[in-house]
Amino acid sequence: MLEFENVSKSFWTGTQRKVILDRVSFRVELGQSLGILAPNGTGKTTLVNMMAGLEKPDEGVIRRSSRVSFPLGFMGGVVNKHSAVENSRYIARLYGLDPDYVEAFCRWLCGLGEYFEQPLGTYSSGMKARFSFALLLALEFDIYLIDEGMPGSTDVEFNKKAGDILRERLRTTTVIIVSHQPATLEKFARSAAVLMNGQLHMFDTLEEAKQLYDYETQG
Repeated sequence: MLEFENVSKSFWTGTQRKVILDRVSFRVELGQSLGILAPNGTGKTTLVNMMAGLEKPDEGVIRRSSRVSFPLGFMGGVVNKHSAVENSRYIARLYGLDPDYVEAFCRWLCGLGEYFEQPLGTYSSGMKARFSFALLLALEFDIYLIDEGMPGSTDVEFNKKAGDILRERLRTTTVIIVSHQPATLEKFARSAAVLMNGQLHMFDTLEEAKQLYDYETQG
């Protein structure tokens, strides 16, 4: 379970205070994947980072009684001067997993060939995306956090392998996916919410959430 209780978060932009959340409460039970629609600029990434514990709320309490992943695409745990081999083995030890398994899994899924022995700093953005997603799937979590859907990879074979694994995981795990595009959520979530003006409006179906989202963003 992941629960927010009266959580508030805001930033000072230099000219005004930008409110991300204003005393928001909600909970996500295991087995109940949630899609969150949020227009650009409303604080999608901040919300996901708070769920992962990477950012703290100004007020309120965030409870995690399950293993919650780092956000897909988050590269804060890896070091650019080290190779994918070194990074994958380091992350494995951090999470108490077998380094040989995590390295082999990432090597197989990434399909980076000899680049797997090269420093991450030499990678293109697409190669980094593939490695970070492979790391996410190599680690077993109860709740997976996804910011804006699949990684920005144009590698067809990787996207198919990664997509197949993620769909298999969805049978036994929970996904929270945040995006500004309703189509991104359709593959992953039945229930949905809309983040807008500091509030999170919860709905039983994605279709209901889309109605509010379309009205607010297109009206």
